[in-house]
Amino acid sequence: MDLKRIFNKKNISNIVFVIAIAVLIYPPSREWAMRQIAFAPSIEKGEDIERIEDYNWQLNGLNTESINFNEFENNVVFVNFWATWCPPCRAELPMIQEFYNDYKDKVKFVFVTTENWNTVENFFTEKGYNFPVYNSQSLPPQNFTETNSIPASYLMDKNGNILIKKVGAANWNSNRVKNLLDKLISE
Repeated sequence: MDLKRIFNKKNISNIVFVIAIAVLIYPPSREWAMRQIAFAPSIEKGEDIERIEDYNWQLNGLNTESINFNEFENNVVFVNFWATWCPPCRAELPMIQEFYNDYKDKVKFVFVTTENWNTVENFFTEKGYNFPVYNSQSLPPQNFTETNSIPASYLMDKNGNILIKKVGAANWNSNRVKNLLDKLISE
């Protein structure tokens, strides 16, 4: 058996192609690949910063108490729209769970899904997640309705300024985000 013939350029490119297709088709490997390319989200600056004007948003707690979003006014808030069936959502959730574990006593977290509690609970049990999940009972603030894509995440300062707005998977447990949060919390 001639190894040079087996490992020629054409065969190697075919092997790489088959592996890439397998990664894209098999959900756990697809999520792993997305997690590897998830970068820290960009921080908005200057004129690009939007501000929440209306906090009136009723949220039904699935694994926590129901709230009105206005209870979080004057707090640092992280909002994430997600679903259990969404591969980019699933890719970023392990990083978000670590992020939540580190900041749950300092930041208000709002994770919004359209799914029912049974679906979320089964997913949480399988994955070991415990962050607070809500169903929206009224329209969210207008700043959160500019996209229908998920995941969509927002980090707001105590004045309601949206300093990070990210659609797609991101590494929320990055030093860049943590440094920003530490600064916002201390203000």
